Amino acid sequence: MDGATTPTTTTILILLGPPGSGKGTQARKLEGDFGFVQLSTGDLLRAAVAAGTEAGQAADEVMKAGGLVSDEIVLAILTDRLTHDDCKQGVVLDGFPRTTGQAEALDQMLADRGESIRAVISLEVDEVEMVKRVAGRMTCGDCGEGFHDHFKPPAQDGVCDTCGAQNMTRRADDNAATAISRLEAYAEQTAPLVAHYGARGALHAVDAMQAIDAVQDHIARIVKSA
Repeated sequence: MDGATTPTTTTILILLGPPGSGKGTQARKLEGDFGFVQLSTGDLLRAAVAAGTEAGQAADEVMKAGGLVSDEIVLAILTDRLTHDDCKQGVVLDGFPRTTGQAEALDQMLADRGESIRAVISLEVDEVEMVKRVAGRMTCGDCGEGFHDHFKPPAQDGVCDTCGAQNMTRRADDNAATAISRLEAYAEQTAPLVAHYGARGALHAVDAMQAIDAVQDHIARIVKSA
């Protein structure tokens, strides 16, 4: 593939946490602070489909048929993405793995490449406060910067502090009932990853109810010492 090369030792981080815990915000800060690349499952799939790679074509067929893309296809796409030059500095996995089965498959894929997960950062939240946080979220439709009615309002109502756009958007499902449902789904499906990575000594818990900058500082210390 043009512009691709086999990496030596890539810093590979995983961000865990329920919806609204700040994974996207902290992944972007890791990109800015360390030059890491945020890799989300959705973005990886869309890029592979658009590029017409073998795994991307397989994923496209499954999605067009209304099915769920298999772990094998996702791992094939991720494996290919890790060979790109921009991943040499490091990557942040956001949204994968979601289950212990996926985690074990990821462990094996990385072991085959002579690599491993450097650190798994679990963003810990208070569930009651998390419902309040999710229900007030909004995002700049131009640059993607996140805001909140109470925790991080823009300096000027309706205007993005970062790019100045007047294009604030809210997800239709950012409401209390949906937030509770998401938290329950996370606890059932993804929280067991905490035990999986904790047993390997790779897990680092971070209080995600702190101010964004405090969370960022804690994560930065983890990255530097991992």
